[in-house]
Amino acid sequence: MNTAKMENSSSEIVFVLSGLNETKTTKQIYFAFALLAYIFTLFANVTLVLAVFFERILHEPMYIFLCNLCVNGIFGATGFYPKILIDLLSDSHVISYRACLTQIYMIYNYVFCEFVNLAVMAYDRYVAICKPLEYHSIMTPWKVGKLLLVIWLIPFCETSIGMIMTARLTLCGSRIDKLYCTNWEVVKLSCRDTTLNNLYGYILMFMHVFQAFLLILISYIHIIRTCLRSRVERSKFMETCLPHLITLMNFTLSFIFDVMYARYGSQGSLQSLRNILTVEYLVVPPLLNPLIYGLKLKQIRRSIWRRFQPKNCHAKIKPKISKNILAH
Repeated sequence: MNTAKMENSSSEIVFVLSGLNETKTTKQIYFAFALLAYIFTLFANVTLVLAVFFERILHEPMYIFLCNLCVNGIFGATGFYPKILIDLLSDSHVISYRACLTQIYMIYNYVFCEFVNLAVMAYDRYVAICKPLEYHSIMTPWKVGKLLLVIWLIPFCETSIGMIMTARLTLCGSRIDKLYCTNWEVVKLSCRDTTLNNLYGYILMFMHVFQAFLLILISYIHIIRTCLRSRVERSKFMETCLPHLITLMNFTLSFIFDVMYARYGSQGSLQSLRNILTVEYLVVPPLLNPLIYGLKLKQIRRSIWRRFQPKNCHAKIKPKISKNILAH
């Protein structure tokens, strides 16, 4: 690491990303897999977003929040994939100071937005299952709009404050031991005291993990209690709540691992294994969310199936239906 002080000028500071140093011989294979994963992630999320947008029957709070989850997945994937694809094609893995902060902003905004969105989805499921008769009076379009604003506004404020705190630091190094820029990796390069940055990071992590587990746990205690009384409600739980729990657990555990490993993990372990474990929350949730929900929720599945079915199939079905009606 260079010990000379560097001025915080985007024209002078260039970070070296050392996460790909052990994958030089298999870069083409990684590039092919990464490109396919990015294309499929975009395709799956855009397909689900369009299905919700064009089908009026899907203009319900649950599907709107799911659509928002997919938009956020596209945002997070775009913060990660383009840079890693460029690095896999080149021999030098560098990123400018300004581009690094932009990537940090996109990734952290995606993370915080995901947590808030999952908490809102848990609240929506709680109202739908525990208070079905009051659902539409509680989840009004005005309230849904306010919740969507909260989903994006809180992460925007949290991330912006973090970026301001990081941008004020004077740096003494340029080596980032990861595939992509993260806030803590940049903070570690500072010549100044970083106690405030460290404290703010812990507060944010505690707030969102606390939010994800405590608020969602309370919602699900009420949901499960209600579902035990009725077979219909149990079926509704398996269809709408199980995908939500899978998404929540996968995202939360992988993110906590990445944060804890960055701060306390050994730097001498296998780089390839560390790379896989630290990109899991950026790769898997945006890819699996539309698949899990798209396959599990009947309305979305039917809507997507109709979109991709040939038009003449619909023409063949209609005469049969009319004949059956006439027969009866």
